[in-house]
Amino acid sequence: MTDNIIKVKSFSFALRIIKLFQFLKDEKKEFVLSKQLLRSGTAIGALVREAEQAESKKDFIHKLAIAQKEANETDYWLDLLYQSGYFNDFQYQSIKSDVVEINKILASMIITSKKKLNTK
Repeated sequence: MTDNIIKVKSFSFALRIIKLFQFLKDEKKEFVLSKQLLRSGTAIGALVREAEQAESKKDFIHKLAIAQKEANETDYWLDLLYQSGYFNDFQYQSIKSDVVEINKILASMIITSKKKLNTK
């Protein structure tokens, strides 16, 4: 796994999450939900990086599956913050589309890796 789409996108997404966290904390004075968002949103890229050093194909799949769970959790926090009125439609749609795309890429990678594992 060299510099690839999921590695680049998950890192860029983590940077956006950090900026969103700072905005929520400083401008909106929201401290609890934003901290949850920060944790799950930055964990995605960390797990993708961990997958680079996987001990086996099964370990690789497992780490990507955990990254996908973190992406799903991030999606939840984004929905909750949006529905609570912490950011507008444009802000929400912009970051929501990123997490949906990351989730789709991870799902595809997991499916492909499982197929390759099962054909050996």
